[in-house]
Amino acid sequence: MNITGTIDRPLTHDPKKQAPMKPSASEPTGSATPDFTTSGATDSRQNRTREMQLIPEALARAHMHERLHEAEQERRAVRLAAARRMQRRAERASLRARRALAMAVMQ
Repeated sequence: MNITGTIDRPLTHDPKKQAPMKPSASEPTGSATPDFTTSGATDSRQNRTREMQLIPEALARAHMHERLHEAEQERRAVRLAAARRMQRRAERASLRARRALAMAVMQ
């Protein structure tokens, strides 16, 4: 019982045990494209899939980085506003002290 395999269902999946492909009579000799391995294509497909699976994680990381940057800017703005407020308060206190000193000297 000699069963031959088809392209879709080969007799064996081991390439070394499969029969070599014979060149077609209609094709001129040397016109075939060079052999290539599909492992590179499979690897790139795997990488692409892995990258696509990691896209939401990368987006979340970028979003968190942006939010942290915005929060830091907000903290700086709040500190700057507080510093300006304290500077104005100190300037007013300084003016009051000068006036009080001037009034004391005048009397």
